[in-house]
Amino acid sequence: MSSSAGNPKAAVVTGYPVSGSNGAPPRRPFYPPPADAPPTRYETFFERHRRSCIMALEVFICLVLFAVVIFVVVISNLIPDPRTPEFAVSSACVTGFNLSAQQQQLSASFDLNLTVHSLNRDMRIYYEHVTASVLYASDILSENTLAPFYQGKGETSVLRVRLVALGEYVNSNVVRGIESDRGRGDGAVGFNVRVLSLYRFRSWLLNTSWYTLSVYCDDVLIGFGNGTNAATTGYLLGSAPKKCLAISDSRRDTPN
Repeated sequence: MSSSAGNPKAAVVTGYPVSGSNGAPPRRPFYPPPADAPPTRYETFFERHRRSCIMALEVFICLVLFAVVIFVVVISNLIPDPRTPEFAVSSACVTGFNLSAQQQQLSASFDLNLTVHSLNRDMRIYYEHVTASVLYASDILSENTLAPFYQGKGETSVLRVRLVALGEYVNSNVVRGIESDRGRGDGAVGFNVRVLSLYRFRSWLLNTSWYTLSVYCDDVLIGFGNGTNAATTGYLLGSAPKKCLAISDSRRDTPN
């Protein structure tokens, strides 16, 4: 009979195998993630189509913007820009000048030529309701209505103005001012000329409404020559033509 002490049984132990001195389980091995699968034929076709659409849209937008710029430039060059005409006194003559200081009456004939130059090479100008007047300072000596006229493209016209004062009453300030001017050496008297008109522009592409035109020709010197009050005829002094100021009112009217 054998003794159990002489043939002991080995003890059976279950659980994680011992690794190291702390008894922690061993680390699992690292495996890299699987590579992405290559795109399918359908996915490749869709991506190429999307890129082609985006590129075509970008090209289309650029072409549209370019066309808009070209259109604006062409239209701005085709549509003419109306410009106010230039006025100048090219000649002036005063005859039959007679000023009665006691009765404060003035008689005279004013004959003027106004040069009107159109700066519009692509437009015609039509003038209606034209009036002209001659003043001393701010007092009107004579006023008259002129015939309507027309200017072609870039044309220069001569507007003949005849104004007659026949026994017109003038105030004492005008009498003293004219007598003082005529008493100087050259007998020069400064008159002011005004022209008012409605005018419009026309071209093959543009037909404007009526504008108000105001022309100011200030200090038109008429020399009576002898430095006395006896002379009855005087002529324009200084360099001719005498430039005027032409102002186009933004307000538009319709002639009756």
